[in-house]
Amino acid sequence: MLDHAEDDLSLSSMQTLLLESDDIQGFLQDFTDLLARQLSLGGPERWCAVSLLRDRKAATAASSSPQARALDELQNSFTDGPCMTAIRENAVIRAGDLRDDDRWPAYAAAALEQGVRAVLGLPFHLGDEAKAGLNVYSATPNDFDPATIETIVLHVEQASSALRLAVRQALHSDAARDLRAAMESRTEIDLAVGILMGRNRCSQEEAVEILKTASNHRNVKLRDLATDLIASVSSAPPTTSFET
Repeated sequence: MLDHAEDDLSLSSMQTLLLESDDIQGFLQDFTDLLARQLSLGGPERWCAVSLLRDRKAATAASSSPQARALDELQNSFTDGPCMTAIRENAVIRAGDLRDDDRWPAYAAAALEQGVRAVLGLPFHLGDEAKAGLNVYSATPNDFDPATIETIVLHVEQASSALRLAVRQALHSDAARDLRAAMESRTEIDLAVGILMGRNRCSQEEAVEILKTASNHRNVKLRDLATDLIASVSSAPPTTSFET
């Protein structure tokens, strides 16, 4: 949990927050805690949560309290709501009073039962790499005046800048791991082909076919079969040229 002397949500603070967090989810958790605390100072209590959109379905990634998580999971259980609309339209969506808002009747009825009267949905600007939205909930009808909305928009923009960097770093890390795994798999298969060429005095193409045929007949992945073959002639695991 973040422990700052004052609730600073500036861009530099967001970058520092990102560096101090173990991962993206940790950053989002600290951000929602910090934002909810700031938004509730000297006014009605507000609850914050962040939803990530994956395969057209939203899931809560962080929340400022158990109540905020419950409210966000309630919204995500519906096919549409302020957050989904905000992400889809890339716009700030304000539901001033759910009693008078007919845009999401099923969700509004369920939210009202939980004491929610106003909801603010804002998209994070992450480009094409990811889609996420911030939800701010309030039990006060007609909450979120223009000045408050402007402040929240600024904080989301600053968090988005830090998040874009984190998402790109995560994607590069995933790509590097995938490349490494592919190269390791390729190394093992090449070694296994070489072993078969020596054993059977055959060409590379023939050795590849022998390996593929055995893989199909045994219903074993090509890499696993290659690993077993290498282990039969050497106890040392194969290494790749990029290992240090």
